[in-house]
Amino acid sequence: MKNAYKNEMKLEFSSKSNNEAFARVTVAAFASQLDPTIEELADIKTAVSEAVTNSIIHGYEEKEGNIKIICKLSENSIEIEIIDNGKGIENIEEAKKPLYTSKPNLERSGMGFTIMESFMDEVHIESVVGLGTKITMKKVIKM
Repeated sequence: MKNAYKNEMKLEFSSKSNNEAFARVTVAAFASQLDPTIEELADIKTAVSEAVTNSIIHGYEEKEGNIKIICKLSENSIEIEIIDNGKGIENIEEAKKPLYTSKPNLERSGMGFTIMESFMDEVHIESVVGLGTKITMKKVIKM
């Protein structure tokens, strides 16, 4: 069976906050093959930043783990999976509500999922408490 994707990359890194910028820039560089506009690239970078930051702060909390990113390019879109093996999300619907945060003491805005959903065309969240979370985001690049 032929692969439906034009190109694919996988990236794995430690859940350290200084790796968030590395993840954002790497995904943007990979997405640039689709010749996105500056705005489309900014949208992708922002969504990746939010997802990776969520994994670091909420998924792993004080512990360190690995975050995996899988990017797949098709003719005119990028699909990005961000996967952690952290604590998982107990209530996804509650976590998706604007301004909801499980860490108010960190002055988090609680807008992570809202931002991802507004900058990407599709966002799917799968999570199992104790096993981790996978966020799949898709962005169509207008040609």
